[in-house]
This record gives sequence, C-alpha cells and structure tokens, in this order.
Amino acid sequence: MTDGFGATPGGLTRTERLERLTAARLYVCTNARTEQADLEDFLGAAYAGGVDIIQLRDKSMEAAAEIERVNLLGRVAREAGALFSVNDRADIAVLTGADVLHLGQGDLSTMQTRTLVGPEVLIGRSTHSLNQINAANQDPGIDYFCVGPVWETPTKPGRAAVGLDLLGYASAVAKKPWFAIGGIDAQRLPEVREAGAERIVVVRAITEAADPAAAARELLAGL
Repeated sequence: MTDGFGATPGGLTRTERLERLTAARLYVCTNARTEQADLEDFLGAAYAGGVDIIQLRDKSMEAAAEIERVNLLGRVAREAGALFSVNDRADIAVLTGADVLHLGQGDLSTMQTRTLVGPEVLIGRSTHSLNQINAANQDPGIDYFCVGPVWETPTKPGRAAVGLDLLGYASAVAKKPWFAIGGIDAQRLPEVREAGAERIVVVRAITEAADPAAAARELLAGL
C-alpha cells in the first residue's frame, strides 16, 4: 500500500491507457464512502464485477485525504488491471499517477490541463449540449467525453436532463469514445442502448447496490 502521498506505482503508458479506454464499457463514480468505511472492499468488488474505470469524486474532502484515497483506488485498480480516474483536480491526478482526469465545462481548458498533467494522462470532458459535444469531439486534447445527464439525478442537483435524443446525436458524430451518464440503471439501460450509447457512467446503480459486483455484471450484460 502507498503511504498516502506518493504516486501509485506501476503506471501505464498513454497507449495502454487508450487501449483500455477504447475497450471500456462501464465507468463508475463514487465518493470516499466515509459513512460506510468500506472503500477498499467496494472498489475491489466493483472491479471484480467487471467495472473498467472508477473515479473518486468527493467534494467534501480536503486535498490530503483525497490523495490518500485516490492512491488506494490506484492500488486496487492496478491489482485489477483496470483504470482509475480523478475528478477536476489536475494536481491530484499528477501526484497520484492517475490514468484519467475528468473535467467539467467550468474547469481548466484542455491546454491548461495538458500543461499541468503532461501527455500521458487521459482527459475526459462532460458535455450537456450539441455544441459541447462538437467541441469535445473536435478537441485533439480530449480523449473521451460524457453526455448527460440523460435523466435528472440527485448526484447533479439543478442540472437539467438532456434526454435520449442527445445520445443519438453523439452516436452519429463521435470520433472518440463517449459515455452516457445520468440516472442510468439496469431498467433504463435498454433505452440508452437503443439511443446509440455503448458505454455508460453510473453512480447509484453500483454504489447503492447490496452487491456491487453483481450489479456491475448485470449492467455489463445489458451492454
């Protein structure tokens, strides 16, 4: 286990990361699970169920605590042969050797981000409209993008749902991997697939599941 501050050892090359991103189907975002006190067990179960990428997203954490937990995530990801992601924080991505840094529309520009993280880290961007999809799709510095929220979700309060039609647009124009996100679960997955999405990001469908590994397997079966 890392000491909580050094970068996770055994980092992948950009080529290896891109290969795994291209093959990825299921991406999970989780908080640090402070209340449950089971972060390591949860991460291991999710990866064991077939999750390809896990992102730690916990706005309540101070930087030192977040670094420690991202390093834990990185270690579990390496053991599983999977990818791990940091939300928003380019500095934490660098310090932990993260595979992926995911950005929102109001975060750093691609050029600013590359200046900080270098060429090896994969960069993703959230999109919520046709114009934002087009911008991410045409940006050579962006490696993937997310489209949503497809349905309103309590994990993004105040963010209006974009609906299924935007997924169809993304499917028609995408030149790089993209993920549907927002309110997706096993029951809604057929609609998402019919709209053209082949990859999804979920939160509650796995983080609130009694058996995260089984929940992941069910979603992957639908994909």
